[in-house]
Amino acid sequence: MEKHMICIMCPMGCNLTVKVEKGEISVTGNGCNRGVEFAKSEMTCPKRIVTTSVKTDKGVKACKTTQPIPKNLIFDCVKEVEKLHLKNVKFGQVIIKNVLGTGADIVVTAND
Repeated sequence: MEKHMICIMCPMGCNLTVKVEKGEISVTGNGCNRGVEFAKSEMTCPKRIVTTSVKTDKGVKACKTTQPIPKNLIFDCVKEVEKLHLKNVKFGQVIIKNVLGTGADIVVTAND
């Protein structure tokens, strides 16, 4: 199997070609080793930082995960945040610890 993707690990945006043969992953087109790591991660367990908003007593505030979580858990993560209605939240405050057992916390990323 062969797949083409653009690396997002730096501003270069290398055009990667990823081949999977007999369980082995090979990557070409990368300008650095980060491209190889990115491509292998995308093929085995793609992850993303999740950004969303949380309801508060003063409207909505931006929040995000502290580290990437598996891509297949993004919608479940957002649903967990949607359950909340918080008071007196501050920038950097953890509002959900270890969301969905991923090891990532959800933190507020906006001030009043």
